[in-house]
Amino acid sequence: MTSDLRRQLILGAAKRCFARHGYAGTTTKSVAAAAAISEALLFKHFSSKAALYAEILSEECETDPDFELLLGQEPSTATLVKLMAGMVRHFLSIADGPNDQEEQRLRLMATSHLDDGEFARLIYAKIDDLIGDKFVNSLERAVACGDAVRSAATPRDLFWFAHHTVLMAALTRLPSTPCLAYGTADSLERQLSEFILRGIGLTDAAIACYLDHELSQPPARPATAESA
Repeated sequence: MTSDLRRQLILGAAKRCFARHGYAGTTTKSVAAAAAISEALLFKHFSSKAALYAEILSEECETDPDFELLLGQEPSTATLVKLMAGMVRHFLSIADGPNDQEEQRLRLMATSHLDDGEFARLIYAKIDDLIGDKFVNSLERAVACGDAVRSAATPRDLFWFAHHTVLMAALTRLPSTPCLAYGTADSLERQLSEFILRGIGLTDAAIACYLDHELSQPPARPATAESA
């Protein structure tokens, strides 16, 4: 069996284990048993359980048709607004929707920062690989056409500032009694989107032009990797 086929076999077994037992209830030993291989062989392909889970989330995101459509867009101000507003919409929907799996992933991301950080580092790397260049190129295009002003911060840092902002906002809404009362979901989505777009340098005129159109669109199925 080739290395690629063995890797896919392990991922398939891991998906079944995570689906049945959750992240905490799954071990590399149980994944190896499900794949009918030794745990030592599993570690030749994946360094840890966190690496396995991060790879699964990345694969799910890559096969999401809505996310694939977004990545196929040409870099532009409209693509930039779509990316940022979509990220806001996705994170805020975690507390509102019945998707327990997404909530567990968000909790896992938060606890990773308080632990050894391995899972968070892996997820950040996956997110950067998937959409980092799209953000940077779209922001550069927005600056070039006068829709944004260049910031002293690097474009990559601006992306992470935006990501961390919406991640923290989502965490405040996870408890049954939210830690903060921001207001209605609709106004929060708009306010947070505007805050982030201004923070990365978009002009008020560009926000007014593109954000209203984006928020008027029906919610797309959220991309998995954004839940990190």
